[in-house]
Amino acid sequence: MAGLAGLDLVVLLLVAGGFAHRPATKWVLLFPIVAVALLATNRHYAPRITLGVAREARSIIGRMAISAVLLDVVHVVRIVSLVEIASIASASVLIIRSLAYKTIGSARARGLLSERTLILGCGRVGVQLSSLMTEHPECGLKPVGFLDDVEGVEGRELPLPHYGPVSLLSTVLNEQAIDRVVVAFGITKEPETLAVIRECESTSVVIHVLPRFFELGVAVDGSGVDELWGIPLVRLRRPRPFGWATRAKRAVDVMLSGVALMLLAPLYGALALAVKASSPGGVYFRQKRVGQNGTIIEILKFRSMRVADGPDTEWKADEERMTKVGRLMRRTSLDELPQLWTVLRGDMSLVGPRPERPYFVDRFKSEIRHYESRHRLPMGLTGLAQVHGLRGDTSIEERARFDNRYIETWSLWRDLVILAQTFFAVAHEAVGTLGESEYGFVSRE
Repeated sequence: MAGLAGLDLVVLLLVAGGFAHRPATKWVLLFPIVAVALLATNRHYAPRITLGVAREARSIIGRMAISAVLLDVVHVVRIVSLVEIASIASASVLIIRSLAYKTIGSARARGLLSERTLILGCGRVGVQLSSLMTEHPECGLKPVGFLDDVEGVEGRELPLPHYGPVSLLSTVLNEQAIDRVVVAFGITKEPETLAVIRECESTSVVIHVLPRFFELGVAVDGSGVDELWGIPLVRLRRPRPFGWATRAKRAVDVMLSGVALMLLAPLYGALALAVKASSPGGVYFRQKRVGQNGTIIEILKFRSMRVADGPDTEWKADEERMTKVGRLMRRTSLDELPQLWTVLRGDMSLVGPRPERPYFVDRFKSEIRHYESRHRLPMGLTGLAQVHGLRGDTSIEERARFDNRYIETWSLWRDLVILAQTFFAVAHEAVGTLGESEYGFVSRE
């Protein structure tokens, strides 16, 4: 639906151009950019199954009005022009969009814009969905088959091929060139379905989920809800950054870590000298951790304990080996500063799940549900779990829950919020918090 955004932009530029000749309103040409941006934030340009201007009219009119008000706030247009431009823009977008939707619907009905759709679950509802897709080609979904556990499926007559259990999802997506997946009620257990869907996050496939209690009349609404001939389908948002979002996240990491290293250089040097003078040994403590997708990375910290040999399988720090300088650095999280180099070289991010040692990763992933899923993103210097006080000897299950929640609701804005929370928490510790604070820069391993 990117073409729809371009169409709206052209229409709004023409509308704004009609006002640009008036005194003190030449900057009204900003109106189309603001309006299209507001429409995009409400998922107006996300691919939709059911196309209809009626259900979008209120949202479109509202965003045209907000855009005009914003221009008035910065004195770009007068109040009279504000009402005019909002009204004309709303009417123009609604008319053009109505014509565009009719054109798209006709093309879909002829099979020109249909998307190959796979249905997870071949129970009664799954079969009903496949029939509706066939009966209403204007929705643009071409059902190609089902995935469901073999037990209970054999011997049944299905209108489409049954490709096997959901564990084959990734394979079938590639072999059948699937564009969309609809998760319906089926025989497959929910935990297994969730695990398979998470494995397919790196693909461009759009995934919809049928709400569990829709037949009971429980209302499901919102910008992420679509419909297939009266049946609500919730579109799963992309749970982690891809494309431009990945590059933006990396750009923020490089910029902020680089600036922080330059600004903190005097403090960094002073801490290095203090560590060297505190006890024999190197300045840095190096440790292997598990990074994104199970890769092994090396993190750096300022050494806070006296050097000792032995396996790295202890969960809590040895208080007797800790130096006075190390105790102070740990209390204020300053021992973590060298990890900015790890972020700068790309092994970690500023925000993300905290990396753990391989020994404990192997242990936790066999004991804690979905623990392995937290490795879908680069590990972070701080994270959602840490700003909720989950550091030190706290629940690993709760940490994993927060880590996966962060990944599945990721946004660049949320990264910035977490960084701000972390900054104030560290500042609070640095100015005199006694003992271990509830919050911190990172978890204390």
